[in-house]
Amino acid sequence: MKKLIIALIAAVGMTFGAQAQKMNISASYGGYTLMDAADYHDGWHGVNNAWGALNLGFNVKVLPKFWIGPSYTFSSTTTKGPESSNIAYHAIMINGRYDYYSNRLLTVYGHLGVGAEISHMQPRHDDAYNKTYFAFQLSPVGVDVQLTPMFTMFGEAGFGVQGLLQVGMRVNF
Repeated sequence: MKKLIIALIAAVGMTFGAQAQKMNISASYGGYTLMDAADYHDGWHGVNNAWGALNLGFNVKVLPKFWIGPSYTFSSTTTKGPESSNIAYHAIMINGRYDYYSNRLLTVYGHLGVGAEISHMQPRHDDAYNKTYFAFQLSPVGVDVQLTPMFTMFGEAGFGVQGLLQVGMRVNF
């Protein structure tokens, strides 16, 4: 059974590897995250809005219009009151991107990511602890603008841990 699973993984990997044409690394900022909209802070009261989210991602083009890859998101906030806390949000997701339309300078796409978000609670008068939540990003509309063959600017509108509106840069390989 082990040999069959390893052979299947190798075959799928070789198929995707043969299709892989391009790769990129992205860095972006997103405003108003899922952590602000939902209780990703273990019920702490008086939670301030987070300042947004910093996102890093790596994507590989596995089919002519489809990209896949992991991402990491960081955000943080504080709570008010005598029993206050600092909260650091860490999200790790696997992302898929489908290109709807593309020409020489512009690409319009949709993006979906799913994974885990870890809220690191740091109460000022108690021990720190972690809570894990479901993380997602659904951005039905994103636009890439190619500045040079190596650099791309992008913007996305959607909702999730990476932000309601997200803007950033990509380095293409």
